[in-house]
Amino acid sequence: MARLLIAFMTLLAALVGAAAPSRAETVDLLLVLCMDASGSIDATEFQLQRRGYAEALTDDAIIDAISGGPQGAVAIAIVEWGSPQGAATVVPWTVVRDRRSAEALAAALIEAPRSAQSYNAIGDAIDHSRRLIETAPHQARRRVIDLSGDGPDLRSVKHAPSARDEAVAAGITVNALAIVETGVGGRLGEPLDVHYEREVIGGPGAFVVVAQGRPSFARAIRSKLVREVAGRGGPVRVAIRAAEP
Repeated sequence: MARLLIAFMTLLAALVGAAAPSRAETVDLLLVLCMDASGSIDATEFQLQRRGYAEALTDDAIIDAISGGPQGAVAIAIVEWGSPQGAATVVPWTVVRDRRSAEALAAALIEAPRSAQSYNAIGDAIDHSRRLIETAPHQARRRVIDLSGDGPDLRSVKHAPSARDEAVAAGITVNALAIVETGVGGRLGEPLDVHYEREVIGGPGAFVVVAQGRPSFARAIRSKLVREVAGRGGPVRVAIRAAEP
């Protein structure tokens, strides 16, 4: 009987161990890169954006910032947005800790099919990204949504300020990159970065980077990613302008 009891307890322990979920990996940052794929972005502009992100993700400054963190790793997911409630995760959570993993993420982004989007639902994109972070298979003290776009929120089911406020309440910072061609967006006569400062960004240290025209996009996103990965502090809602390369 004693041997049977020992065997039963051993089997029970094994079954409990098999059923227990594996412990989530701890990283320095959970980062959702939320790219504008709406109807205002033509095929050439879309590829320019993707190449800009791919170049930034494999830049030496970004890799150094990642490896210099306490965990030496960040987890990144990539979302495309546009249609109301239609934001799509095009690259799932990927842990980046060195050049090899950064290049694998960049390649996955370049190769991913473009999602079908209309325009222009920023609030729903933030809401999708918040839920993606809340269900991430990794843990991190810092959690950031990094949204880029060339226009204001127009058609969201959940308007941008409400989605932003829910993300901030969940401990997530929302940053933005405004792609400025004409300098006007949002309300009539209002610069797009001003609209994003008021309607989109939020949380401790939230900020806007302005890409002055699409040729400066890669430089702008690189500057933004370094700031996010390094966790640099600063005033809430400050605009940073990226000069033309």
